[in-house]
Amino acid sequence: MDPEIIMDQVRDIMVVFADRTGLSSDDMPARRYLWTDAFAVCNFLTLYRRTGDEKYLRLALDLVAQVHSVLGRYRDDDPESGWISGLDERAGAEHPTMGGLRIGKPLKERKPDELYDERLEWDRDGQYFHYLTKWMHALERVGVVTGDAIYIRWAIELAKATQAAFLNVPVPGGAKSLYWKMSIDLSRPLVPSMGLHDPLDGFITYSELRTCAQMHPDGTAGLDLASEISDTAEMCEAKSFATDDSLGVGGLLFDACRVAQMVAGNHFEPHALAEELLRSSKFGLDAFLRRGTLNAHPESRLAFRELGLSIGLRAVEKMRGVVWNCRSLFDASLAHQIDVLSEYSPLGGEIENFWCDTDHQQGTGWQAHRDINMVMLATSLAPDEFLSI
Repeated sequence: MDPEIIMDQVRDIMVVFADRTGLSSDDMPARRYLWTDAFAVCNFLTLYRRTGDEKYLRLALDLVAQVHSVLGRYRDDDPESGWISGLDERAGAEHPTMGGLRIGKPLKERKPDELYDERLEWDRDGQYFHYLTKWMHALERVGVVTGDAIYIRWAIELAKATQAAFLNVPVPGGAKSLYWKMSIDLSRPLVPSMGLHDPLDGFITYSELRTCAQMHPDGTAGLDLASEISDTAEMCEAKSFATDDSLGVGGLLFDACRVAQMVAGNHFEPHALAEELLRSSKFGLDAFLRRGTLNAHPESRLAFRELGLSIGLRAVEKMRGVVWNCRSLFDASLAHQIDVLSEYSPLGGEIENFWCDTDHQQGTGWQAHRDINMVMLATSLAPDEFLSI
């Protein structure tokens, strides 16, 4: 497809998103959701880089400010008020991520004496580890694009607050893990089990932030992520990352792409991690395809999960260029794995084309998750900033 047509599609999607969620329209209340907004920030940055139009940079910065103002504070229906970090108004504005950020779910979080209901929990507020790492990445991209280290500092402050709260050490010296979901104020776990890829996501995201901080030492002085990187690296040892979930496979490919970029920049010790992530991705991708989900009726498919996979396949394309340009730093076996996964690239286009079809966007499945579907479709079509470090 013509690049100009693609960028027109991305622009149209993101302009509608900004209006619908109260970012650019005073007629709509601010409706923020951390995962979606992390992708949206990267999309606005891509539009800015591609077009040079300052309005897209303003939208990215306005979105960051609104996320912090809304999700960094207690809900309107919460008896508590102010910054969830407990900081006063001035300090909270200067350090908006020090208490983490709410998910933005429609229902209030479960009370301490309230029984757990798995179905309801999906719609209850709180904090998710894997949403917070996506926001760290978005802040890092804003810092790089603008040259303003305050965004990188906020990302690192968020990383430190997140790791401290989500880290679970049942007994001194015992095996460490990460809680899946924490309360809004980070005082108690809401879902104590650990996500399959959370330690990996933390390890790579923290390493990415350390890399960026090394390039902005003045703005990030006094902030060190050594212990956070060590903790998550320990949790990743001897772990299998294989999954047949399309969004999970896409996440593995995104992680592998980030590792390759850090290796290419001499910021990450070359080791077998990238190859392991690609092997796990190939295994999971084949398992996903065997299920035949992509042949099912649109109403039984979740667009954002499939679009996560298509974004990951775009990451393979980016990895190919990174490895080719720095061939001396990578083993031939990694290049071979990239070649193998590149054979799946047309699948990404098929997923995008399917969900670009307006007929497929009319059903309740798409409409129920419209914001996240729209934004991740835009990311898949133009993933420049999201896939960069």
